[in-house]
Amino acid sequence: MQVSITKLFTRLLCLSLLSSFLITSYSAMAQSNPWPSKPVKLIVGFPPGGGSDAISRVIAMNLSTMWGQQVIIDNRGGAAGTIAADIAAKSPNDGYTLLLAHVNANSIVPALGSKLPYNADTDFTPIVLLGITPNILIANVNAPAKTIKEMVSYMKQNPNKISFGSAGNGSTQHLALELFKDKAGVEAIHVPYKGSGPVLIDLVAGHINYAFETMTAATPHIQNGSVIAIGQTRTKRSPAYKDLPTMEQLGFPGFEATAWYGLAGPAKLDPKIVQKINEDVNKVLKMPDVIEKMKVVGAEDGGGSPESFNNFILQDRQKWAKLVKEANLKIDLN
Repeated sequence: MQVSITKLFTRLLCLSLLSSFLITSYSAMAQSNPWPSKPVKLIVGFPPGGGSDAISRVIAMNLSTMWGQQVIIDNRGGAAGTIAADIAAKSPNDGYTLLLAHVNANSIVPALGSKLPYNADTDFTPIVLLGITPNILIANVNAPAKTIKEMVSYMKQNPNKISFGSAGNGSTQHLALELFKDKAGVEAIHVPYKGSGPVLIDLVAGHINYAFETMTAATPHIQNGSVIAIGQTRTKRSPAYKDLPTMEQLGFPGFEATAWYGLAGPAKLDPKIVQKINEDVNKVLKMPDVIEKMKVVGAEDGGGSPESFNNFILQDRQKWAKLVKEANLKIDLN
């Protein structure tokens, strides 16, 4: 009996030691494989070919190299980016699903007071601002007018005969058009799309006449001569377009309708993951080739802390709410 008890004790001791060894090994493995230990998905609220897609791919490519894990772009176009924002808001907050936060879904549409499936104030964790870009008023090469003065004159003589494309109802491009209509006292046909890519395809083809498009998306088409640039929508000129006047300089005081891009996660994202992504993106934004790529598309003022990005979003949302109210803009998001 004594031998049996001794053997049993020995076995229990061995099992205990093995269990301790496995737990220690697992903990060591967990510590040696910190986040990210698998691919990260970046949800983008617009189809390929637009400014959001272009900027997200620059960032994703460099983070993939830095992290040794692929950052996969998941394009979910539609509803001015709110479909993508809703998906991101309802994703697990483990850091493996991020959102390309955008002026439309995180600022303008909430400022309109529209009913949304997510709460823009509480359902996201702001991480870092990637950049701010002007929109550019661009025209089809065969458009009936190619200067602001000619446009206003033609549109007053031909109300609701001129068409403008946008990335969707409630998008920054749409708001820019509504502000232009209000300030110029003209009427136009608004044609909403699911993103900048489809807008530019139809604009180049001549199916629509004009568009206020993000500088990021419009630049390649301006450079190859397939569209004509008329004015930019930030109150200061972009270094990438030093010779292109602002809408304010063209006779519309206070005209500002910019786009911005950032990274965000679902609510309650681990602060350590937030800090890591923020620090790494700030490093990416300082890389010479990335600086050049951002400069070409007019993206400025990116970087900073999660706190500064959060404050930026809140201030931007307040700005849009004020503009919508003062201009008495009526936006149908359907």
